[in-house]
Amino acid sequence: MSAIIASLSFFTDLRFVFLCGLGSIAGLFVGSIPGLSVSMATALLVSITYSWSAHDALATVMGVYVVGVFSGALSAILINIPGAPSSVVTTLDGYPLAKRGEAYKALKYATVYSFIGSVFGLVALALLAQPITSIALKFQPMDYFLLALFGLATVGGLTTKSFSKGLISALFGLFFAMIGMDSVLGTPRLTFGIRDLNAGISNVPALVGLFGFAEVLSVIFDGHLDAEVNSITRQVVKIKDILKGFWHSMYYSAIGTVVGALPGAGGPVAAFLAYTQAKNIVKKPSRPFGEGAVEGIVASESANNACIGGALIPMLTLAIPGDAVTAIILSVFYVHGLQPGPMFLKTSADSFHAILGGGFIGCVFLLLLGLLVAPHLSKIIAVPKNILMPIVTLLCVIGAYACNNRLFDVGLMFFFGVLGFLMRCRGYSVAPMTLAIVLGNMMDSNFRRAVSLAVSADNVLLALFGRPITMVLLVLTVFSIVTNIPAVKRAWARRKAEKRQ
Repeated sequence: MSAIIASLSFFTDLRFVFLCGLGSIAGLFVGSIPGLSVSMATALLVSITYSWSAHDALATVMGVYVVGVFSGALSAILINIPGAPSSVVTTLDGYPLAKRGEAYKALKYATVYSFIGSVFGLVALALLAQPITSIALKFQPMDYFLLALFGLATVGGLTTKSFSKGLISALFGLFFAMIGMDSVLGTPRLTFGIRDLNAGISNVPALVGLFGFAEVLSVIFDGHLDAEVNSITRQVVKIKDILKGFWHSMYYSAIGTVVGALPGAGGPVAAFLAYTQAKNIVKKPSRPFGEGAVEGIVASESANNACIGGALIPMLTLAIPGDAVTAIILSVFYVHGLQPGPMFLKTSADSFHAILGGGFIGCVFLLLLGLLVAPHLSKIIAVPKNILMPIVTLLCVIGAYACNNRLFDVGLMFFFGVLGFLMRCRGYSVAPMTLAIVLGNMMDSNFRRAVSLAVSADNVLLALFGRPITMVLLVLTVFSIVTNIPAVKRAWARRKAEKRQ
């Protein structure tokens, strides 16, 4: 609690607040443009803030980080292109709401619960840094593999029509994730002699293609190019209606904080897990999930923004980045002579308070920018589709190219766009594939590491699955798969019906 009180003193430092505000504005615009990531903006800040004081640099970086994670939801809601992988889940219900003419409502829910999730994660960072870090330290490679597998096993909950199609989509995603250099042998794998594939498939071209260009192809295929998207107007969205999901958001935020504290997991995993939980605990959603349920936005935005505080926990106490952005923030620390690690909270308490202060100020700017500026950005989808679609295509090309400055990535984007379009036509969800592409490398490296460590043991199975954390994750994964099998779901439904009678 003392850390929170100390961090609030930075609200009186006008210079600190101003720099945090600049970072927040930058995070809003960079994060909302498909293909331009928060990681990219943070990386640029490393060179810009080189000669600044540590506190000035931390204020700007935290502003970019907090608002940048939220702003990925803007393009996810408005044009169905998630600004970041963690915003993929927001597209499932945010974009259907926008198509119904309720983009303002979707943006308001996303803003409020991004704010709540961010504050929750930062408070958890202040209060629970040491306990959560001690739990994360106990995770072994097999635990990380099972955590990712559990995320993929919940694809049935994300695929409204067919669990089997969700699994097939995830398997295709894992195949694409395996392309590139073998992490153990260092040899090309599944590249088919194409040299540009040696570096693997970047997430950005795949994500932009599956969600952005696939949408362009769908519009062209439907033939309604002259039709206009429903105009975005201010709606009366009562705060008491928004806050109906508050207590559920606490649960989703807790998921995001814990997942964020696990290095390499991050926002996509947290958002998918929270969304699945929302489908289980929300009995009467405003609309069916996947068709514009605000409860889906509540789950996604609460969880992925709570990851901010969670991801900072291992970075500050173990010098192990929780995600790509904290990996770059770690370099900011080293540039300014700060040494994250087990003794950081004691030896550099002032810098820790500056991080918390910058985070909380960033939350305030998130709320202000989300409520006041984001609705004006929403006017982009009021443009006629015959004008909007070429602009979206151009954004897709720029976003794919900006990732690695390679024309090959533009080709990949077109490939995934066509693939995403064909999948939509056949009733396959692209969300499981996206999650598998994001998690594939982590699953591969951790599974192989776990097996290589276990083969020297007397009992290989006991070495792999004999730990309490591992057994819990294994049970959860098996339970998730079994309960989503159509035959099991039908049998369970019949049993419930019999009990009612």
